[in-house]
Amino acid sequence: MTPAKASELKLIAGGSLAGLLREIGPQFETASGYTLSIHFDSTPNIISRINAGTPFDVVVVPADVFKDASAKRHLAGPIVSIARVGFGVVVRAGAPKPDLSTPDCFKKALLAASSVASTPESAAGAYIAKVYQRLGIAEQMKAKTRVQTMPTSIAPAVARGEAELGIFLTNVFHMPGVELAGLFPADLQQELMFPAAVAADASDAAAANALIDFLKTPAAVAAIKAVGMTPA
Repeated sequence: MTPAKASELKLIAGGSLAGLLREIGPQFETASGYTLSIHFDSTPNIISRINAGTPFDVVVVPADVFKDASAKRHLAGPIVSIARVGFGVVVRAGAPKPDLSTPDCFKKALLAASSVASTPESAAGAYIAKVYQRLGIAEQMKAKTRVQTMPTSIAPAVARGEAELGIFLTNVFHMPGVELAGLFPADLQQELMFPAAVAADASDAAAANALIDFLKTPAAVAAIKAVGMTPA
């Protein structure tokens, strides 16, 4: 698709997709002639933004957004799955890596840590909170958590020594200064899905669909894999 005149395409995306979309966004712009204007945010804020009537053309967001009936009314079908990713833990580069092999080991590692960086106000954060509850350590983890407003701030906080561990979706950990300590143990692991959809009142539905199509191309799929996500 090559429009006669470049125009802006408004995209709302999950905050943990910032690294991926900032990398491949320029490729789409070059191929399509459109300029991407991306608003990254957490799931609760995305839902609020959509329901407030903020103009947008397309979303690539956690599946939880589509569970909100009001927000879903602002989206047109079909809903296209783009990628999925699981949860893990990082430490500062060179630091000892805790044993995360079983739920009991995972629990001991979290309780032994002096601090943990995460983004509680998000779909991923909500799942992490459920894991804490399941392990019976919800109250202890509240005191240990160093809240980051965006998922992409978790790894830098660990790299700077502001938190001993970082816990979130693994794709946000592909940054210098940290190392993956391990994934959640199998009994606690869950993958978060990121679907895409066009806004019901998109200013240019063809361009929005072109972006979704681009996210399924070999180049985009390679980039998704490179950040530790699984193409869907």
